[in-house]
Amino acid sequence: MAAKRRILVLGATSAIAERWCRLRAASGDSLLLVARDGAKLSAIADDLKARGAGAVHTATEDLADTTGADARFSGWVETLGGVDIVFLAYGILGDQAEAQRDTEALLRGVQANFTSAVVWCELAARAFELAGAGTLVAISSVAGDRGRRTNYAYGAAKAGLSTYLEGMAHRFAGSEITAICVKPGFVATPMTAHIDGRDGPLWATPEQVAEDIQKAVEKKKPEIYTRWFWRFVMLIIRHLPRPIFNKMKI
Repeated sequence: MAAKRRILVLGATSAIAERWCRLRAASGDSLLLVARDGAKLSAIADDLKARGAGAVHTATEDLADTTGADARFSGWVETLGGVDIVFLAYGILGDQAEAQRDTEALLRGVQANFTSAVVWCELAARAFELAGAGTLVAISSVAGDRGRRTNYAYGAAKAGLSTYLEGMAHRFAGSEITAICVKPGFVATPMTAHIDGRDGPLWATPEQVAEDIQKAVEKKKPEIYTRWFWRFVMLIIRHLPRPIFNKMKI
């Protein structure tokens, strides 16, 4: 029988995180869910308990705010009695046009998608070093693979997060500590509800992405694209000659 895991979920109200937590609950794992919406956290916690989770704790907090981050993270780990997996799943898509005209909006996106994320990632790494083992999973995006006119503020922040996670994976190579960078393509979640054509062939469901993440955790893969075909889509986009790429309205 597989050992039960103690899991800290940062951004637990995201559709992808919620579906992944259901998979972990079925294994009897214990979870601590962190997000801003306390009412939604409580509903998710009740659902996970009903699905077999060993224990479910909640913390209503704004993860983009890193004030007192060290003490807050230590408190979460103490509540769990240790931590085996940290799953970072929060972020904001934002609006490129707004970021271009509104400095505060630009800063909010960078803080949510990069600055705060790497703080929590590094705190997870410290906890795993003390324990001698652990798995960090963080959701980045294919948007970070090449800067595009329609979302380069978001893409740049995610590119930074991807690079940070790649360096961390290199740092812990050969050890019992794993850092996994998850790069989803189009996913039908509330964050993308404003986008048309969400039933198209390039779109995935949160359930499909959660299953891909679960496989990556089991196999300790340092990076995954989800769905799998995005690795090849982005390979093509990264290698398009600049004159051709500049004509694309994406």
